[in-house]
Amino acid sequence: MPPQPSATTIANVTCPFCGLACDDLSISIAGGLIESRTLKCPLAERGFAAGEPATPRVRGKDVSLERAVGEAAALLSRAQSPVIGGLGADMAGARALLALADRCRAVVDHMNSRSKLRNLLVLQDGGWITTTLSEVRNRADLIVLAGTGVVSRFPRFFERCVWNPESMFSRGAPKREVVYLGRGLDVSAGIAPDGTTPQVIECEVARLGDAFSVLRALIAKQPLQCAEAAGVSLEAWGALLEKMKAATYGVVVWAAPDLDFPNADLAVQSLCELIKDLNRHTRFSGMPLGGSDGDFTANGVQMWQTGFPIRSRYARDGLDYDPYHLSAERMLAAGEADALLWVSSYDERRVPPETDVPTIVLGRAGMKLPREPEVLIPVGTPGLDHAGHFFRSDKVVALPLRQLREPIAPSVEQVATAIAAALPA
Repeated sequence: MPPQPSATTIANVTCPFCGLACDDLSISIAGGLIESRTLKCPLAERGFAAGEPATPRVRGKDVSLERAVGEAAALLSRAQSPVIGGLGADMAGARALLALADRCRAVVDHMNSRSKLRNLLVLQDGGWITTTLSEVRNRADLIVLAGTGVVSRFPRFFERCVWNPESMFSRGAPKREVVYLGRGLDVSAGIAPDGTTPQVIECEVARLGDAFSVLRALIAKQPLQCAEAAGVSLEAWGALLEKMKAATYGVVVWAAPDLDFPNADLAVQSLCELIKDLNRHTRFSGMPLGGSDGDFTANGVQMWQTGFPIRSRYARDGLDYDPYHLSAERMLAAGEADALLWVSSYDERRVPPETDVPTIVLGRAGMKLPREPEVLIPVGTPGLDHAGHFFRSDKVVALPLRQLREPIAPSVEQVATAIAAALPA
């Protein structure tokens, strides 16, 4: 039997497969196979799976990378209204995609923008008071989770930020209380290590905006002509308000994808105004969790370079920003786009929307597509096949991603740059 390759262990690896970007992983590599020794996260387990090399295809036939790049450039050069969607890339990949969008006058939109706009519109309209993951970990004594159980999207949030065994300002584990707002939430992670169970206010998630408005009225001592809000009595909301006012450092956590109901941005706006009101009595902050699939990374690059967020068009006379009309989903459904470049390098399950529009896919190796696109170019995964940078959920730091193996496919940056170079001058 041939000798087995010895394993190499890399410590302090950053995981880019959710917005927490946990940077405490220890990865062992042997013969190109990756095995984590410290992972307690299903998203990381899936994300760091080896995957199989794949070949570029044009209209279902295997071709060289150069041929696929040329076909993609030809398709984009003929388009009058192309869309670059998905945008699941690291920082360098996002820069290359935006440079390509500038060359071919494309609209750019992230796959998560529908939920991301629930926060972005509020930030644009009135601002907010938010905090960082480190501040939650070190200071928070009251954590209120609004409409989310968190762990389905951010599996290690409680381990890393809530039930951490020590903090900067206390010996041993910090004392904190957890409150959930919503029905049918997974509250198991909210059980403290000593067995203390969290408080659960069984309200209707779709009516959280009503609840936040009632809390604002109560804090302002305004009269109310109702007996309940979101299916919960005013007395229960009043008790929660007193608990929030008594906190030394309170935090409300929400995940915009879980607030999937009409006019959810208004509920977020009401929550953010409530947080401002609470700061007249104590110290309180919001913690909007996001960043998965590189959405904060792509949006950050777009903002630095143009001053505008995603859902923008690179027009000949400048940049057009329109969060409603420049939705990739809406444009494809309305027949306003004539080419789609879809990018998803983190998750092979995030496939392009169903459309008859000519499509180019830069997808993580192993992506299974419901319809064969005109061009498919497998790309490597940041933090696995190549190095890069990734913005975590609180957007205060870009964490470095390491190359852990010999790449099985080129990076998004390499492919997007090659497509741009192949466009007619």
